[in-house]
Amino acid sequence: MNKKNQLGVALAGLGYYSENQLAPALLQTTHCYLAGIVTGTPSKIPAWKKQYNIPEQNIYTYDTFDAIKDNDAIDIVYIVLPNAMHAEYTIRAFAAGKHVICEKPMALSVSECDAMIAAAQQANKHLSIGYRLHYDPYNLEMVRLAKEKVYGTIKNIDTAFAIEAQEGEWRLNKAVAGGGPLMDVGIYCLQAVCYITGMEPIAITAKTFPVSDTEKFVGIEETIEWQMEMPGEITATCRTSYREEVGYVKVNGTDGWFQLEPAFNYAGLHMQTSNGYTMELPPLSQQALQMDGIAAAIKNNEASKVPGIMGRRDMQIITAIYEAAATGKKVIVNYGV
Repeated sequence: MNKKNQLGVALAGLGYYSENQLAPALLQTTHCYLAGIVTGTPSKIPAWKKQYNIPEQNIYTYDTFDAIKDNDAIDIVYIVLPNAMHAEYTIRAFAAGKHVICEKPMALSVSECDAMIAAAQQANKHLSIGYRLHYDPYNLEMVRLAKEKVYGTIKNIDTAFAIEAQEGEWRLNKAVAGGGPLMDVGIYCLQAVCYITGMEPIAITAKTFPVSDTEKFVGIEETIEWQMEMPGEITATCRTSYREEVGYVKVNGTDGWFQLEPAFNYAGLHMQTSNGYTMELPPLSQQALQMDGIAAAIKNNEASKVPGIMGRRDMQIITAIYEAAATGKKVIVNYGV
């Protein structure tokens, strides 16, 4: 497929994820390609321009961002900025008449999510959230095993995702990140429970733990555990932290169990089951599958698999988790408008 049949993507934010995952993935995609960049760091431009053959007119700064409305070569803006900037640049991209993929978490609050969704509706454009694992074959196999009840009816799920946060990272700044590991990697745990069960949590209990470094963790949690009550008497126990390296999801059914460990990494995912079933696939790019899936949906005028309303729902769940941890009480998740 040539570029005439592909949608042009502009990456807004040229940090680690754009440089090492998204941009290389866009060399593998069928329905979209890297058409432009948006950066606040001029020194990065020459290398990107040369490596990806990006025309000068498709290169923007945050000051010139709104002029992207006049560029027909760019169809989708992928917001790969710190969390606090998601709402503003998503809304500005819609004002420019572009479709948007916004990295997770969608925003810092449910009200910001509402504003982003309203902007998408007003522009009549697609809003998708960067939930790559909805396109990952290993996680999709977990969904199939649950849906077809290969290991019986689900009784409970145990999942954790944690990383070692480094001093000075923006993710440790509450004003920029909106929270701690729950906003960053913990969201994968609640996502996994929702897409594996096909359900949403009803109620939540949670607790945080004393931080190990009071100068490093200011106003954000270091470790948080929570339990979600799901329909059908299913329970999900989840943990996230900035103090360890772990990532798994295990589903226990009435007739056995199935799990992924690692479950949420970019590569190297591994499946184990109680009866020895597994799957081994050649290397693949989750990001290429994700962006191709979203671009194909836009081209075919189909609903996104990872729409803004999903990001909004997850922010409602996160809000409930923080409330439960702060109060020590069970919190009913409010999905109301």
